[in-house]
Amino acid sequence: MVIAKPVNEEGRIAALEKYAILDTDPEQTFDDLTLLASFACKTPVALISLVDEDRQWFKSRVGIDASETSRDIAFCSTAILQSDVFVVPDALLDERFRDNPLVASDPHIRFYAGAPLINEDGYALGTLCVVDRTPRELAPEQREALKALSRLVLAQLEFRRNLILLKEALTDRTKEEHERQRELVHVQETLMRVMGLRQLPASAKPR
Repeated sequence: MVIAKPVNEEGRIAALEKYAILDTDPEQTFDDLTLLASFACKTPVALISLVDEDRQWFKSRVGIDASETSRDIAFCSTAILQSDVFVVPDALLDERFRDNPLVASDPHIRFYAGAPLINEDGYALGTLCVVDRTPRELAPEQREALKALSRLVLAQLEFRRNLILLKEALTDRTKEEHERQRELVHVQETLMRVMGLRQLPASAKPR
């Protein structure tokens, strides 16, 4: 299956890598948001999906065991092309998805709604999405809730990245301070040797 990709795909992948989040352990802050999405939209499945070069990887998931799927069958691959919530009321009636393995077999997706996670540079990193095994519509208040939660997911991604950058900056600063300290000690030792030589009596000075 050939999928369309964002026009800024190369920059999008580079931006995603800067978050250093792919293949990381579960984190409660993300899991809480996924659980809230499932609750607000009344779906058995909710996911934070990050769309990598050849796969979608789930940072957080409710109601599904898989940790990733191939990108070419991912509903989220289409969702990241949108600027707003992408909804598929019944996948069996949608020619784009009715033959999709995720529809024809486990987890038997019938309903999908995904809010793209678009960062401040305009890159869609993935989605916060909800899935059901029966066809349905997304109520207006559920749509707004999903969008609000997606903004919180993105804010958490930014917070996490900034924390990593801060730690790296502090590490670099510590290394610089240690290096300056070593240089200072070396200067002090050199001065002590010079001062020691000056204090020697004339007969004891090296010739």
